[in-house]
Amino acid sequence: MSALKSLIASGTKLWLDSVDPQLVQENFAAGATGATSNPAIISDLIKTGRFDAQMVQLMQAGSDDESIAWALADQLVADAQAVFLPIWESTQGNDGYVSFELNPLIEDPQLNLPHAERVSQYVSLGKQWSTGHKNRMIKIPATPAGIEAATALTAAGVTLNVTLIFSMDQYEQARDAVWAGAQMRDSLNEFKSVFSIFVSRLDVYTQTHASSLSDAAQGQVGIVNAKRIWQANQEFWAKHATPLQQEIIFASTGTKDPNLDPWKYVAAFAGSDIETNPPKTNSLSDASGQTFDRQVDVFPADEILAEIDEKVDFQDLEKVLMEEGIRKFAEPQNALLALIAERRQELATA
Repeated sequence: MSALKSLIASGTKLWLDSVDPQLVQENFAAGATGATSNPAIISDLIKTGRFDAQMVQLMQAGSDDESIAWALADQLVADAQAVFLPIWESTQGNDGYVSFELNPLIEDPQLNLPHAERVSQYVSLGKQWSTGHKNRMIKIPATPAGIEAATALTAAGVTLNVTLIFSMDQYEQARDAVWAGAQMRDSLNEFKSVFSIFVSRLDVYTQTHASSLSDAAQGQVGIVNAKRIWQANQEFWAKHATPLQQEIIFASTGTKDPNLDPWKYVAAFAGSDIETNPPKTNSLSDASGQTFDRQVDVFPADEILAEIDEKVDFQDLEKVLMEEGIRKFAEPQNALLALIAERRQELATA
């Protein structure tokens, strides 16, 4: 059994952090059952030149740069959805999704949109980009506006991936907002939601902001935090049972430190819910020869947990990582628009 097959056998749903058509097919063959997209992924695909023909068509039709960006994202996500649709059908909507990220510039500090306008845009765009798509998840961030919009979107029947979650408090607010919307539906039969918990960025944070952590505790904060949130999610939905699973996505699972095993986080969360892994993380994990078994409910020793609780300021962690995360949301979208403008000039003179 391959390493990725053992991960899946442990109980993990494996999703791909890409909508590259070739990688989608390769990872689907390896057992992946879903995928996700973002502006940085779309930019990387445009840079390959493989989508120049589509861009020329859109340009000739009079599309501006922003319209081209969203048309390409829509098409790439829809193509990936077609690959995973049989999974969605066979699981009756419990798996087989592809996530579509709404406009990250809604949260851009430089635009500084009023809160009500942000909520309104999330709701209208969420409805727009989900319409007609059985197995598309709409991705919104766990910001105040995103969380408020989650209730209206869920009530309207939109399937959500609430992302950019770093803390238990964010998770609980997002979960409660989604559940409030679900209860407004006529039926819970098609209600599905996921909550994307970022992992590796927490360990980058603690290296600077919690440098007094012992060697045993340093590098464990992202794992402990995500496992605690997973545990809370298990407990909540056990009390509020729904026909489909409401799951955690373990996201940001690529290691940032080259000295670490690339499969560090892959191994840590094996056994339940969803891992959305970068293509490189999947390939290196599969080549590792590892056998992944259930670790999602295995915690470090009590003294390590106590040390983490004592030395890590989780309120500051959330504040710092959210500010950084919002920048990392907005910057790739601006870079994508700049790239399309550049390609427009190049293709016009080709």
